Amino acid sequence: MILSGVFAALTTPYAQDGSVSLSDLKHNVHRYNQTDLAGYVALGSTGESVLLTRAEMDGILVTVKETAAKGKTLFAGAGAESTAETIERTKRAAELGYDAALVKTPYYYKPAYKPEVLIAHYRRVADESRIPVMLYSIPQFTGIALAAAEVAKLAEHPNIIGIKDSSGNVQGVGETIAATPSAFHVLVGSAATVYPSLAIGARGAILALACALPEKCVALFELFRQGHNERARELQSILARASKLIVSELSIAGVKHAMDQRGYRGGNPRLPLLPLHSEQKKRLTELLQTLEPAAVRA
Repeated sequence: MILSGVFAALTTPYAQDGSVSLSDLKHNVHRYNQTDLAGYVALGSTGESVLLTRAEMDGILVTVKETAAKGKTLFAGAGAESTAETIERTKRAAELGYDAALVKTPYYYKPAYKPEVLIAHYRRVADESRIPVMLYSIPQFTGIALAAAEVAKLAEHPNIIGIKDSSGNVQGVGETIAATPSAFHVLVGSAATVYPSLAIGARGAILALACALPEKCVALFELFRQGHNERARELQSILARASKLIVSELSIAGVKHAMDQRGYRGGNPRLPLLPLHSEQKKRLTELLQTLEPAAVRA
């Protein structure tokens, strides 16, 4: 499997009664199908996966698989606190035809999760998974980062094909790239670091920002790929500013409101996450109007 380009970390829309709205999810994926996004992640952090029931997760996986256009690479978020549950989730993703399982680090018993524990966990999951496994390091949420030395050991497993590194640490990304084989896929999860990460060898990115601004995220990757480095740096600066407000400061509620402003169906996040208040919405809309004035709803 060759992974390259920009992938959207899909959000989960909810109906007025708080239930998952699969029809709104279909609407969003149909629109993303018209872009040059390389594929999608269902049940990632941006998809509020930790706030969903098992039945809701399954409905989302089925809907995304059925709606995604041919040729889009599909990742299923499959990480759970136990190794056994993670294996079950990877098996379900395989049954539905997903291309790879994205497996975040377990984190609840953090003091016990020494490198050897995480390595044993991932190796067991990879042994049992019928589809390739992508490691997922997101220390801002889990408090646990996969270091380059650990990733290098895991890269030796034939069914572990890469990592999504959402740390935002470009130096750490570079260390991982240097420590792993050229066939190992390093994707980044921070829109603010896409260009420098590509410059040191990352293959692409899985981005929350791509849910609201897919064309601009893809454009950055294409400018880099075609060698238009000055234009790529300029666009990176713009996207870093957008990501700082929309993703870093306003989080999932910010991503969803930005989607609403651009014709996607974002809606509110699920409690205990709160929707944006009026001043936050105003700041976000003003930012979007500087980026996509014709596409932003008044």
